[in-house]
Amino acid sequence: MTTSTRRDPALTPVARPTRIRWAIVILLFVFYTINSVDRSALSVALPFIGDDFHLSGTVQGVILSSFFWSYCLLQIPGGLTVDRFGPRTVIGIASVVWGSFMAIAGFAANAVMLVLSRVGLGAFEAPFMPAASTLVSKWMPPRKRASGVTLIDSGAPLGAAVGGLVVAWLIGTTGSWRVSFVVIGVATVLFGIGAWLYLRNRPVEHRSVNDAEVALIERAEDEETDRPGVSRANVTAMVIGRLAWAMVFWGLVTWGPSYLSAARGLDLSALGFATFLIFLCGAIGEILSGFLADRLQRRFRRNVAFKLLFGGSGALSLVALVALPFVSDTTVAITLLCIGVFSNLFGGLYWTIPSMLAKPSKVGVVGGVMNFAGTAAGIIVPIAAGVLLDLTGGYTAVLVFLAVAASVYLVGSLSINFEGNARAGAARA
Repeated sequence: MTTSTRRDPALTPVARPTRIRWAIVILLFVFYTINSVDRSALSVALPFIGDDFHLSGTVQGVILSSFFWSYCLLQIPGGLTVDRFGPRTVIGIASVVWGSFMAIAGFAANAVMLVLSRVGLGAFEAPFMPAASTLVSKWMPPRKRASGVTLIDSGAPLGAAVGGLVVAWLIGTTGSWRVSFVVIGVATVLFGIGAWLYLRNRPVEHRSVNDAEVALIERAEDEETDRPGVSRANVTAMVIGRLAWAMVFWGLVTWGPSYLSAARGLDLSALGFATFLIFLCGAIGEILSGFLADRLQRRFRRNVAFKLLFGGSGALSLVALVALPFVSDTTVAITLLCIGVFSNLFGGLYWTIPSMLAKPSKVGVVGGVMNFAGTAAGIIVPIAAGVLLDLTGGYTAVLVFLAVAASVYLVGSLSINFEGNARAGAARA
C-alpha cells in the first residue's frame, strides 16, 4: 500500500494520531440504526395496518417479505457499485432515495401500494452494509476491524429496539401509523445528506485526519498479509451459516412484535418497551462480540477465536428458542427472547469475513455475496411464518422453525475456515 504524500510525515514525527476513524465508525453505526428503524417500523405498525386494510396473516407476511425481494437481489450489484463508485457516493445517494420511499409508505392506500414502497426501500438500503464494510476495511487497522464492523452492524438490532419505542410513541401520540412513517422518512433524508458531507472513502481524503493517523492505518494494513482468498468451501459454509443466522434474526424482527402482542397479550406501551429491551440486548451482544473477537485473536489463532464465539452464539440462541414454547410466564418469555437475541447477534461477526479473506478491491462484492444469503432469509421467513400461523393458529410451529434455523447457523458457522484456504482449485475473490 502506498503511503500518502499530501504532507511530509517526517515534518511531524511525534504527532499523535487523530481518531477520525472512530468518528467514521460511530457515524455509520448511527446511520445503520436509522436504516434499521426504517425497515422495522412496519413490524411495529403492522397490527394497526392489518386492522385498517383487513389483512390475513399470509398477506401480512407477504408485505413484510416484500422489502427483502429487492434488498436481496441487489446485494451483489450493490457491492459491485460500491467497488466501482466508492462507498461515500453510494451511501449518500441511496439514503436520500430510501428515506423518500419510507415517507411515501405513509400515503399507501392499500396493501399493493405498501408492497411497492417496501420494494423501493429495500432496493436502496441494499448497498449500505457492503459500503460500510468497505469503509471499515479502508479506515480501521486489521486488529480493530471486528470491533468497528460489529459496532456498525449492531445498529440493526438497536434500530429494531429504538424503532419499537419511536413508532409506538408516534402512533400513540398522533393516532396514526402514517405520520410515523413520514417523520422517519424525512429524518433519514436529512441525516443522509449530513453523512455524505462528512464521509470520505479513505483517510487521506479527510481534512481532519493527520498524517500520524494515516500512517497508523496504512502501516497496519501493510502488515496484514494473511488474505489467501475465499475458497469454494468457505463460500458455501459462509452462505449457509449467514442464511440460517438471518432466518432467526429476521424472523424475530418481522414477527416478534406480533408474537408478543397476540401470543403474550402485550398492549401497545408494553409491546414497545419489550421490543426495545429485546433488541437492545441484541445490540449489546453484537458490540461485545466485536471486542471479544479482537481480544481473543491476541491469545488464540483466528480460527479458534471465531469458532468459540460462533459456537456459543449458535448454541445459546438455539436453547432459548427451544425453551420458549414451554414457558407460560410472559416475563420469562421476554427474558428468553433477550438471551436468544443477545447471543444470536454475535452473528454480526460475519461482516468481518469479507475484509478478513478478500482482496481489498473485492471486499464490497464479497460482502454483497454474503449479505445476499442473509437477506434471502428475509424473503423466506416472513411468508413461511405467516403461512405456519394461518395453518396452525399459533406461534409454536414458528418457534420450532426458527430453532431449526439456529441449529443450521451453528453448524454452518463452525464449518468456516477463518484463516482461509489456499489449496489448489480454490476460487479466489
